[in-house]
Amino acid sequence: MTNYWLHPALILIVGALLLPLMRGAIRRPYLLIVPILTFISVLGLDDGVHGVVQFLDWQLIFGRVDNLSRVFAYIMSLMCIIGTLFGLNNEDDGHHIAAWFYVAGSIGTILCGDFIVLFLFWEMMAFGSVFLVWQRRGPQSLATGYRYLIIHTIGGLFLLAGFTLRYYNTGGDLSFVPLAVDAPNLATYLILIGFIVNAAVPPFHSWLPDAYAEASVAGAVFMCAFTTKTAIYVLARGFAGMDILIPLGAVMALYGVVYGIIENDGRRIFAWDTVSQVGYMVVGVGIGTSLSINGSCAHAFAHILYNGLLFMGTGSVLYMTGTCKLTELGGLYKKMPITFLFTLIGGLSIAGFPLFSGFVSKSMIITGGMEVHQYWASFALILASGGTFLLAVLKVPYYTWFGKNNCSKEVWEKAGDPPWNMKAAMGIAAGLCAFIGIYTPYLYNMLPFPVEYHPYTAYHLSETMQIIGMAGIAFFILRPFIAPKATISLDLDWFYRMFGRGFMWFDSRIIQTIDSWVAEIYRVIGLWPLMTISRFWSWFDWHAIDGVVDGTARSVRAIGGTVRRLQSGNIQYSIFYAATIAVGFVLVIVFY
Repeated sequence: MTNYWLHPALILIVGALLLPLMRGAIRRPYLLIVPILTFISVLGLDDGVHGVVQFLDWQLIFGRVDNLSRVFAYIMSLMCIIGTLFGLNNEDDGHHIAAWFYVAGSIGTILCGDFIVLFLFWEMMAFGSVFLVWQRRGPQSLATGYRYLIIHTIGGLFLLAGFTLRYYNTGGDLSFVPLAVDAPNLATYLILIGFIVNAAVPPFHSWLPDAYAEASVAGAVFMCAFTTKTAIYVLARGFAGMDILIPLGAVMALYGVVYGIIENDGRRIFAWDTVSQVGYMVVGVGIGTSLSINGSCAHAFAHILYNGLLFMGTGSVLYMTGTCKLTELGGLYKKMPITFLFTLIGGLSIAGFPLFSGFVSKSMIITGGMEVHQYWASFALILASGGTFLLAVLKVPYYTWFGKNNCSKEVWEKAGDPPWNMKAAMGIAAGLCAFIGIYTPYLYNMLPFPVEYHPYTAYHLSETMQIIGMAGIAFFILRPFIAPKATISLDLDWFYRMFGRGFMWFDSRIIQTIDSWVAEIYRVIGLWPLMTISRFWSWFDWHAIDGVVDGTARSVRAIGGTVRRLQSGNIQYSIFYAATIAVGFVLVIVFY
């Protein structure tokens, strides 16, 4: 390396490798020390380029620190502390190792300066996170993990093809810099597809609700925070101002709300809400102004906290009761009051309620859209805000904590607030959600661009209260229609499944038939001549080659038998025979 620089991701990687050696009383403190050291390392990052490595003809840059990478690295390392604290009572080392490698991949991607290092950490994220799905060991976990891995591998292949083609087009440039979004070429679009797969942009989004709902209780807290927000970072770094992202993000914002409304599983509801909220960030990146990029960064920062809080809340319900399906819950505020309070704070934050984090972040994106006359996109995001309030503040709390008690006797008896570490993690996230909403300089001063923005205006407050009021009215009017039902909601993954079934049918019927025909043709046309030639060479070997060899052997054996009969055992005969042969040999030489 050209200069000494401690990469924050390296702390997590080494810490994960050493974790199996930590046993007894030191294990739990160690689990907290490693992410805390990572966070301190991020706080100590200096602006500039660090960790430059010359590898073959390429210059690899492991550390590029500026205002954009710093804010993302800050919240990722902070969330690693909260997520580890939440899963502190998990005794499976595999969970923590996978989680830390996952976070290391995210931080490594954020701090990288070239596409090779980006790809290295990008794939580390994919392979680290899939084990958080498998860690649950549920009936669907294995299949869900494989689907998740396949989708992200496909996305990684698009990314690899894109930057390889760019390397060829530019004559060897691998630096990860803003791409030419005004004149995109094939390489640009391939890289964009690789990024938006991780951002869960439709139609590449089905992996998200599938994986988040099937991940382990603590694993889902990590998964909801890192993959999509790392994708937002790379989009903001490379594709700021690309127009196609505006309609894609607006569709995401509304699409996620619609599916969240008809969903029954609590974690799937907030997974769909993740799709919706990431849509805001994608719109902000597509707008590309300083204000909108700031808004995407601020919303990613806030979303990591309140979305993690919501998954901790629903995960706590699952951990304590064994289910988080709304049709099997109700009235739990009596049994889990602390969890209810923290989950409500997360709901108010994601819905953009005043004095909470979502209020001061998503409004920056909406305002940024208004400033560049993207009115339709801004109104789509406002509409999605109403749907989010209906979901996170009304539907989930009502059917989980209040409403009719649909809990079975076993579920009701098991219900209760989770262990202290899970409550502490939720408390920290809830406190930060409120702190960001009240003291805006904490977040605004970390944003990449120095833009003046004041969320607490009379217009914004009145607009928000109107949206909240309309959402409340809509909930009570539409409650009979949006009440949770124990059904499966089909999505675009239906097409994936149908394509898979079609491929299996095509493979088993068409390809297998062709393979059988080819095998039969080979047997008749290719195998028969081969066997005929083989039989001829077998005959030749037996009668010709073996005949000569065996005939020579028989002759030698016959001569040996004759010579053996000459051996009578009397030495005088032996001397006589030897002398006779010698005399005969001399006579031949003399008279020849």
